[in-house]
Amino acid sequence: MANPDAVGTEGAPFRMDVERGKIREFARATGSTDPAYLEAEQPVIPPTFLTTTFFWQSAESDPWPAVALDQQRGLHAEQEYTFFGEPPRAGTRLTCRSRIGEISTKQGRRGGEMTFAVMYTDFHDDTGRLVARAKLTGVETARPPAEAS
Repeated sequence: MANPDAVGTEGAPFRMDVERGKIREFARATGSTDPAYLEAEQPVIPPTFLTTTFFWQSAESDPWPAVALDQQRGLHAEQEYTFFGEPPRAGTRLTCRSRIGEISTKQGRRGGEMTFAVMYTDFHDDTGRLVARAKLTGVETARPPAEAS
């Protein structure tokens, strides 16, 4: 059962260095052939590159466990990225911080209550400017998927 008291929980800030080679690896792994990601000296990141923050977070910087969704009934429902200007380029150092924004419930179409939890991760550059925000939405269903009808 999701923990509504998790709203407002913040993880410790963490650093993410945007590296040229990692941009290239990510672009190739996602099937991109765009030279902006593959050939430039300081390539811009593909929009979904910020997903790699999960490799940079430590246990102290990840507030998601406080939500306590039942993993047998949990789903990754949505991932969204908002950029407040041009996406970061290779050589950028980002300071990131995640927080639990909201937890809500609604009635499912097949019966049973669904719980939605949203985590935001803000990305600031070395000047302190907000560069991007990631929004992750997780869902906990009333029953495990095998029992849903």
